[in-house]
Amino acid sequence: MSIFGALIKRGARLGQILDSRRGQRIKPIQHQIRTLRWLLRKARNTSFGRYYHFNDVLNSENPIEAFKHHVPTYDYNTIYDRWWHMTLNQVPDVTWPGQVKYFALSSGTSGAPSKHIPITNDLFRFNSRAGMRMFFALSRFNVDPDIFTKDMMMLGGSTDLEQGNGYFAGDLSGINASRPPFWLRSYYKPGNKIASIRSWDERIAEIAKNAPNWDVGFIVGIPSWLQLMMEKIIEYHQVKNIHDIWPNLSVCVHGGIHFEPYRKGFEKLMARPLVYMDSYLASEGFIAIQDRPETSSMHLLMDNGIFFEFVPFNEKNFDAEGNLRPSIETLTIDQVIEGEDYALLTSTSGGAWRYLIGDTVRFTDKRRSEIIITGRTKHYLSICGEHLSVDNMNRGIQHVEEELDISIPEFTVAAVEVGSFYAHKWYIGSDASHNVEKIKTLLDAKLKEINDDYRVERASVLREIEVEVIPANIFYKWHEHQGKMGGQHKFPRVMKKERFRDWEEFVRRNLVN
Repeated sequence: MSIFGALIKRGARLGQILDSRRGQRIKPIQHQIRTLRWLLRKARNTSFGRYYHFNDVLNSENPIEAFKHHVPTYDYNTIYDRWWHMTLNQVPDVTWPGQVKYFALSSGTSGAPSKHIPITNDLFRFNSRAGMRMFFALSRFNVDPDIFTKDMMMLGGSTDLEQGNGYFAGDLSGINASRPPFWLRSYYKPGNKIASIRSWDERIAEIAKNAPNWDVGFIVGIPSWLQLMMEKIIEYHQVKNIHDIWPNLSVCVHGGIHFEPYRKGFEKLMARPLVYMDSYLASEGFIAIQDRPETSSMHLLMDNGIFFEFVPFNEKNFDAEGNLRPSIETLTIDQVIEGEDYALLTSTSGGAWRYLIGDTVRFTDKRRSEIIITGRTKHYLSICGEHLSVDNMNRGIQHVEEELDISIPEFTVAAVEVGSFYAHKWYIGSDASHNVEKIKTLLDAKLKEINDDYRVERASVLREIEVEVIPANIFYKWHEHQGKMGGQHKFPRVMKKERFRDWEEFVRRNLVN
């Protein structure tokens, strides 16, 4: 055992204990009130702060209610059209003090043109602090102290950022990698030279070629891209598994999408299991981390420069397309209920205010402020009242994997018309031949078990479930076709009509070829 590694782990454990004790002394709602006051003070002299009377909000008896009263809710289009377009044109002090020099390009999984999300110096600072807290939390997991001296492979977007008129723009992971925190710089791989390669295929080829030169203990990224990277390394060096190249690989820090569909694929590439840690880093801020091994839920960061509001995800607050209704109910952390789904509104040190980020979460342990991500506000199926969430879909797919002992790393589903009724059309990505009828039966039965609305509609208007199994690489070819290989890009679990037609045409062409 390395003495240096043991010292680092001991220091990380001490940091985690101090952080935990601090969190136990202060209730989550108190952290949130302090965070809101800090945000309001920092931004009160911006154009946004003056327009919405932040000084009056700060001087009110109940700043949270005053904040809700003065400031409307925003989605990306409304805040960009009214405020952020000025920030992009380098007007200072719009929604946050100073000029914004970095913008994260994000289209989520909607397929829309890239959004420009402001990344301020304060947001960088909070993101870095959350990363350090995750490093501290690793001391709770069963890892050898030597792992703390090993390299960290961070697979993200290119660090060769687009240059605009006074600003840089790129994938958030590429922006973060272009300016890693001081404590990470000596461990960061693949290094700036390789990370700056814009072509995904060329970047992965260089990583595969140079992989034996690094003593990697951690891999960090979105599971789908990490799996493709490891497959390329194994293929390039003609070895049996990734541990033949990186014998000390022990930890995978993942995020962005539900990990379970990738677990079997990962395990086939390993000589031994890894420690997995989930994270919730959005372009708008570092939202949550998994900080204990007993659960796969993540701890919502109440004191990391983000003020949260929780919107019950129901028909009262959202229309059929997943858009916020004009008059909505929002809750604070002390008002939420375990087991209910909420859409997140965030106010951040990046200059987002009451901003709908598009994700839905569910509290699994309110006392610990622990959540799971359940889906997207616009990525759920309710063509006839079945209210099928991405979390339901993930559980259904995981059930099929377990029952048939197969790997299904990718899938997508859409509602289609069948005469005067409806059907759900599933495309499932898997590289082995399978009994489609068996998959359909297992998937349908599981969804009926976990979702009463789905079960009721399957007996009436939702007459059919269709399943087509296709090679998993077609999903990745679609990413390439869309110019979205690597980085934080994720495949949409639910597709709407026009995009689904394009997808089906793409599948037909690639199956023929």
